[in-house]
Amino acid sequence: MEELILELKKEIIKVLNLEDMTPEDIDSQAPLFGAGGLGLDSIDVLELIVLLEKHYGIRLANAAEGKKIFTNMENIARYVSENRKR
Repeated sequence: MEELILELKKEIIKVLNLEDMTPEDIDSQAPLFGAGGLGLDSIDVLELIVLLEKHYGIRLANAAEGKKIFTNMENIARYVSENRKR
Protein backbone atom coordinates (compact mmCIF):
# COMPACT_ATOMS: atom_id res chain seq x y z
CA MET A 1 0.00 0.00 0.00
CA GLU A 2 2.87 2.40 0.78
CA GLU A 3 4.20 1.98 -2.76
CA LEU A 4 0.79 2.86 -4.22
CA ILE A 5 0.47 5.89 -1.92
CA LEU A 6 3.88 7.15 -3.09
CA GLU A 7 2.91 6.59 -6.73
CA LEU A 8 -0.35 8.48 -6.23
CA LYS A 9 1.40 11.37 -4.47
CA LYS A 10 3.82 11.72 -7.40
CA GLU A 11 0.96 11.67 -9.93
CA ILE A 12 -1.06 14.23 -7.96
CA ILE A 13 1.92 16.57 -7.72
CA LYS A 14 2.39 16.30 -11.48
CA VAL A 15 -1.30 16.59 -12.47
CA LEU A 16 -2.05 19.50 -10.13
CA ASN A 17 1.22 21.33 -10.89
CA LEU A 18 2.36 21.34 -7.27
CA GLU A 19 5.99 21.85 -8.33
CA ASP A 20 7.08 23.20 -4.96
CA MET A 21 6.00 19.99 -3.20
CA THR A 22 7.53 16.55 -2.84
CA PRO A 23 5.70 13.33 -1.98
CA GLU A 24 7.17 13.59 1.53
CA ASP A 25 5.40 16.94 1.98
CA ILE A 26 2.00 15.26 1.65
CA ASP A 27 0.80 13.57 4.84
CA SER A 28 -1.08 10.41 3.85
CA GLN A 29 -3.72 11.02 6.51
CA ALA A 30 -4.07 14.79 6.11
CA PRO A 31 -7.21 16.12 4.44
CA LEU A 32 -6.78 17.05 0.80
CA PHE A 33 -9.42 19.80 0.94
CA GLY A 34 -9.85 22.73 3.27
CA ALA A 35 -7.60 24.05 5.99
CA GLY A 36 -4.93 21.80 7.39
CA GLY A 37 -4.43 19.89 4.17
CA LEU A 38 -3.42 20.56 0.61
CA GLY A 39 -6.23 23.07 0.15
CA LEU A 40 -7.53 21.50 -3.05
CA ASP A 41 -10.75 22.75 -4.67
CA SER A 42 -13.52 21.43 -6.95
CA ILE A 43 -11.42 21.91 -10.10
CA ASP A 44 -8.73 19.73 -8.52
CA VAL A 45 -11.35 17.02 -7.92
CA LEU A 46 -12.02 16.88 -11.65
CA GLU A 47 -8.29 16.50 -12.29
CA LEU A 48 -8.12 13.65 -9.76
CA ILE A 49 -11.08 11.90 -11.38
CA VAL A 50 -9.35 12.11 -14.78
CA LEU A 51 -6.14 10.78 -13.19
CA LEU A 52 -7.93 7.72 -11.79
CA GLU A 53 -9.62 7.04 -15.13
CA LYS A 54 -6.45 7.41 -17.22
CA HIS A 55 -3.95 5.63 -14.97
CA TYR A 56 -6.06 3.04 -13.19
CA GLY A 57 -9.16 2.50 -15.36
CA ILE A 58 -11.44 3.65 -12.54
CA ARG A 59 -14.66 5.48 -13.38
CA LEU A 60 -16.46 7.25 -10.57
CA ALA A 61 -20.22 7.16 -10.61
CA ASN A 62 -20.69 10.73 -9.36
CA ALA A 63 -19.10 13.65 -7.54
CA ALA A 64 -20.49 12.52 -4.18
CA GLU A 65 -18.54 9.29 -4.53
CA GLY A 66 -15.43 11.35 -5.27
CA LYS A 67 -15.92 13.39 -2.09
CA LYS A 68 -15.80 10.20 -0.01
CA ILE A 69 -12.75 8.84 -1.83
CA PHE A 70 -10.67 12.02 -2.00
CA THR A 71 -10.60 12.72 1.74
CA ASN A 72 -6.91 11.77 2.10
CA MET A 73 -4.16 9.80 0.36
CA GLU A 74 -4.82 6.59 2.29
CA ASN A 75 -8.48 6.54 1.18
CA ILE A 76 -7.51 7.14 -2.44
CA ALA A 77 -4.91 4.35 -2.34
CA ARG A 78 -7.36 1.94 -0.70
CA TYR A 79 -10.01 2.72 -3.32
CA VAL A 80 -7.53 2.34 -6.19
CA SER A 81 -6.19 -0.98 -4.89
CA GLU A 82 -9.73 -2.36 -4.59
CA ASN A 83 -11.04 -1.04 -7.93
CA ARG A 84 -8.16 -0.65 -10.38
CA LYS A 85 -8.61 -2.14 -13.84
CA ARG A 86 -5.00 -1.77 -15.04
